[in-house]
Amino acid sequence: MEQYIIKGGNPLVGEVEIAGAKNAALGILAAAIMTDETVTIDNLPDVNDINVLLEAIEGIGASVQKLDRHTVRINGSTIQNLSIDYDYIKKIRASYYLLGALLGKYKKAEVALPGGCNIGSRPIDQHLKGFRALGADVEIEHGSIMAEAEHLRGNHLYFDVVSVGATINVMMAAALAEGTTILENVAKEPHVVDVANFLNSMGANIKGAGTDVIRIKGVSRLHKSSYSIIPDQIEAGTFMFAAAATHGDVTVMNVIPKHLEATTAKLVEIGCEVEEFDDAVRVIAKKRLGHTQIKTLPYPGFPTDMQPQMGVLLSLSRGTSTITESIFENRFKYLDELKRMGALSKVEGNSATIEGVEGFSGARVSAPDLRAGAALCIAGLAAEGITIVDDIVYIQRGYERFEEKLRSLGGLIERVESEKDIQKFTLKVS
Repeated sequence: MEQYIIKGGNPLVGEVEIAGAKNAALGILAAAIMTDETVTIDNLPDVNDINVLLEAIEGIGASVQKLDRHTVRINGSTIQNLSIDYDYIKKIRASYYLLGALLGKYKKAEVALPGGCNIGSRPIDQHLKGFRALGADVEIEHGSIMAEAEHLRGNHLYFDVVSVGATINVMMAAALAEGTTILENVAKEPHVVDVANFLNSMGANIKGAGTDVIRIKGVSRLHKSSYSIIPDQIEAGTFMFAAAATHGDVTVMNVIPKHLEATTAKLVEIGCEVEEFDDAVRVIAKKRLGHTQIKTLPYPGFPTDMQPQMGVLLSLSRGTSTITESIFENRFKYLDELKRMGALSKVEGNSATIEGVEGFSGARVSAPDLRAGAALCIAGLAAEGITIVDDIVYIQRGYERFEEKLRSLGGLIERVESEKDIQKFTLKVS
């Protein structure tokens, strides 16, 4: 089993290039099969989740051609199978986007109930509500969701809760429905907007993505397109927080600063210097940072996917901070791991109280999920001594060349597989 081994204490300094947005790419790849013409997508992040979804798309008969590490060509004209195997779904929840894509195109789809990171319940009832509103019969049998319709017809739908997945899934199906669909109380995340823009590039008629109401006029078919995915705001935020935690000076390149506003505002509030450029953000932390209160909210609020990284930073800051997690109920597991490194925190329900400490000491910790795993690596980079992070398969799901990028900034981190590798690294850095 692979692990990260980290020797902490080095400020991260330099420039780092951010990859394409994983969460946008997952929706866009699914939408790419909705035309029988060839679609080319670039700025794809080279991470496990993307590669699993490409396998799932190939598995139903579509043509998938990797032109290079970040570019893929997809043709959905050869699809023969409208059922997505459980093997793909248990690896990544986002395989369920193929439900909306296949239902829109073929008026029929079957997808196993999803798996993914264990950060709390993520019900798909809003997806099913949306498909039913468009006229589909939706049943759950033998662990699979089966959706079928004679015709999909536009409708007016109000989501009970804001859901990124449901917004994207229903938007895809509605793009090929007859008539007009109005979706209210939708998710406004940048990756929702990116999927809408991609569908429009294929000939869909979607307006209002990024606002509370999305209006979709159904079209009869979609056509070929070439499209470049937006930068990943969560990867960007992770490196910004790593700079802050290690008292470094890092310029995060290839970003859209507007997408980072909630993250940037909190860094400034606790004492970081942040400079914004057209497509880059520089974070400088010269001194020990201060405390604050955080509440995770749907975009444009503070992102739940940045909460563990913030928890690490606040654990090293002066004073008492509180974090309220309003999206997922299981997102504080990393705090138990941080305690091994000397952090002080107390969790009650969906809130955590964090008492800042002067510093961490290296320890062996385990990544409970994707973002928490990245946060524990940040903790290791800020700690005194050696930290080993287990279960890094989670981290590889969502971060491209994570350890390489950290090393390019001066971080002492390596991916290892054995005790011998650990000893070799320890000798090298001691």
